[in-house]
Amino acid sequence: METGRFAPSPSGRIHLGNIFCCLLAWLSVRQKGGRIILRIEDLDTARCPRRYAAQMEEDLRWLGLDWDEGPAVGGPHGPYYQSQRTALYQAALEKLETKGLVYPCFCTRAELHAASAPHREDGQAVYAGTCRRLTAAEAAKKTMRRRPALRLRVPEEIWGVRDGHMGAYQENLARDCGDFLLRRSDGMFAYQLAVVVDDAAMGITEVVRGADLLASTPRQLYLYHLLGLTPPRFLHVPLLLAPDGRRLSKRDADAGLDSLQDRLSAAELLGKLAYLAGFHPSAEPRTARQLLADFAWDKVPQTDIRIPEGLF
Repeated sequence: METGRFAPSPSGRIHLGNIFCCLLAWLSVRQKGGRIILRIEDLDTARCPRRYAAQMEEDLRWLGLDWDEGPAVGGPHGPYYQSQRTALYQAALEKLETKGLVYPCFCTRAELHAASAPHREDGQAVYAGTCRRLTAAEAAKKTMRRRPALRLRVPEEIWGVRDGHMGAYQENLARDCGDFLLRRSDGMFAYQLAVVVDDAAMGITEVVRGADLLASTPRQLYLYHLLGLTPPRFLHVPLLLAPDGRRLSKRDADAGLDSLQDRLSAAELLGKLAYLAGFHPSAEPRTARQLLADFAWDKVPQTDIRIPEGLF
């Protein structure tokens, strides 16, 4: 059976872009008679207090986007908060360490983002391998002054994905991203490791997420390979842009669900999103269940979608 997931990071109220992605994830799996798991990605507990997670569950219920397993309903794949799953990430980290692929990194944030450092097209710094060749004695000496982060050594190899919506995408791991973080210097496990471990442990077969995460996929596929895990099918969806072309974020107050609820019903909101996604001919109100008959991936654009002025 197909198993999809919602994996929100509750650092604030859910916004229009989150809702768009959740709707497509829900439709894609439910149309095939599959299951949905809700996982709360709260590794950064300071930014993700439980009250935001509880509000997010309430918001999804209001939208009619139900799930089969999660914090409130339980299930066989819990716990459903990442902050409670760190033992799993530690075990995966230790497995990678036994392969000789993990090393300590003492670089500061300022050093990583220096103007002279190579950067990806999305603005992220490509790690230059500064700490890769430290001897054990050098690393031990540095550890006395600063707790290190932990990085994964990556090969000069091309890893790619045949995305179910966006098509082929590939990267040279060494050149395009460099050795990447597994655990931060403050002890927090990195997204790349946690998401791979959790999706595999929860039996996720289909991941629907925003196109801004497509570039993470080669790194994650490499981790699946190293850990001997089976990767899911990936489908990356276009991002919603404000009428002026800006990428939506939680800082856009008018795109937050609290603001949208003041002027729209759940059916009105979902109908407008279905219209933007191209699988409904008009923006008339539609419930999530009603949209199941209309949904088709081949109707969804592959490029980012600018919201027409006044639609919401």
